[in-house]
Amino acid sequence: MPHQRWHRSRVPGTVPGARVAGGSRPSPSRRLAAAVALLCAAAALAVVLEALADRPIALPVSIVAVAVTLLAGWAALVGRGSRRAMATLVAAVAFGGLIAFAGAAGLVTVFVTAALLAASGVAARGAFGRHRPSGTRVGPARHGVLFVNTRSGGGAAGRHNLAEEAGRRGVAVVPLTPNTDLRSLAEKAVADGADVIGIAGGDGSQALVADVARRHDIAFVCVPAGTRNHFALDLGLDRRNVAGALDAFGEAVERRVDLGQVGGRVFVNNVSLGVYAEIVQSDSYRNAKAGTAAAMLPDLLGPGRAPPDLRFTGPDGQPEPTADVLLVSNNAYQLHSLGGLGTRPRLDGGNLGVTALRVDRAQDVPTLVALESVGALDRFHGFHQWTSQVLRVDAASPTSVGVDGEALRLTPPLVFSCLPAALRVRLPPQAPGVPPLRPRVCATPSALLHIAAGRPGT
Repeated sequence: MPHQRWHRSRVPGTVPGARVAGGSRPSPSRRLAAAVALLCAAAALAVVLEALADRPIALPVSIVAVAVTLLAGWAALVGRGSRRAMATLVAAVAFGGLIAFAGAAGLVTVFVTAALLAASGVAARGAFGRHRPSGTRVGPARHGVLFVNTRSGGGAAGRHNLAEEAGRRGVAVVPLTPNTDLRSLAEKAVADGADVIGIAGGDGSQALVADVARRHDIAFVCVPAGTRNHFALDLGLDRRNVAGALDAFGEAVERRVDLGQVGGRVFVNNVSLGVYAEIVQSDSYRNAKAGTAAAMLPDLLGPGRAPPDLRFTGPDGQPEPTADVLLVSNNAYQLHSLGGLGTRPRLDGGNLGVTALRVDRAQDVPTLVALESVGALDRFHGFHQWTSQVLRVDAASPTSVGVDGEALRLTPPLVFSCLPAALRVRLPPQAPGVPPLRPRVCATPSALLHIAAGRPGT
C-alpha cells in the first residue's frame, strides 16, 4: 500500500508540512503588529460589553440569530419547493433580527466594533508575516516566450497591457486564439530555442505549459491573468501586480516545486471529485457560479440522492465506499472554509494532499454548518485530511472531475501521483512571498502573545 499519513491535527486547521513556527525570534515589526492586534481585539470586546451592559439578553439573542441565519441559509441551498421557501423566510427573519439588534445597540457602536475587528485582523496577518521560500538567483532569460490567453480572467491580459509590458522586457509574445493547441505551441517554442516559457492565463493553462517545461527541464514563469490564480498565490506572487510577474524573465529567483498527476495529465492545484465536480460540469457554471450551485445542490445533496460512486483507500488504510467531496491536491491545503480553498504553505513537500468529506443529508448538514461557521471544520466527524504519495480512486463508470477548475470526465481507475521537484519556477525578486497561515490558530490570543513577547519559534 502506498505510504500515507493521516492528519487529525492537535492544532485545528494545520496540515502536514505546514510550518506554524520557525526557529528565530520575531522581528520588532511583527511584535508591534501582534500587540496592535491584541489591543484592537480587546477594545472591540470592551465596546460591545459597554453597549450591552444594560441589555443582558441581547448577546445570547444575537448568537442565536447568527446560528439560525447560517443553518436556514444552508437548508435553502439544499432544499427545493416549499422547503426552500420556508428556509429562505426563516433566514430572512433571523437576519432581520440581527439588523434590529444593530439599531438597538447603536450604529456607531456597530461601526466602531467592525473597524476595530478589521484592524485587529490586518495586524494579526502582519504579525505572522510571509514566508519567502528559498531559491537560487539566476540571470535573465536568453530567449523567453510568453503565451497570453487574452480571454482568461475576463480579459486581464488586455487590462494590464501584458503584451506591451512583455515586449518592453524583450520577451516574445504568442497570443492564443480560440481552439489554439497550446501544448503544440509550447513544444514549438522549446524546439525553437526558448530557455524560459510562461503563460498569462488561468490555472488550467498554467498546468499545460508547466508540463511542457517539466518535460524539457526548462524554467517556467507564472503570470496570474486568470480568474482566481491559486497557483500564483501559493508561489508567493502578488496577484494584483499582474505585469510585475513578468520580471521573472529578468534576473530572478528560481526554485523547484512539485506537480500532481492523474493518469497522464499534470495539475498544479487540485482535482475535485463528487459534488463540486458535478457542478463544474454545468455549462452555466463559469458565468454564474453561485446561481448554478444553488440550482444543482438540491439534486446533489437533497433527500434520497445516492452518494457518488468513489472508492478509495482512507487515511487508516481501510477501503472507503464513497465521499460527497474528494479533493486531491498538489501538496496539502489548509482548509479553513467550505466556501473556498485555503492556501498551501509549501509546494515542495513531495506529497499529495487528500481531503474527504462525507455528509449524511438527514443529520450531519446542520452540524457541519455550525462547525464551519466557527472555523472548526476539522472537528466534523465526516471530514478527513491526510497526505499520500499515490492515491487510486475506483468507480463503475466514467467520473466527473474538475482538474484545476477544468471540467472533464475520466475513465477509472484514476491513479493520482506526486511528481516531486518536477518544475523549475522563476519568481521576481520582489515577490511578496507565501501568505501567512490562515487557520484559526493564527488568530488566537495565545499565539499573538507569543509573538508580542518575542519568543523564539514564532
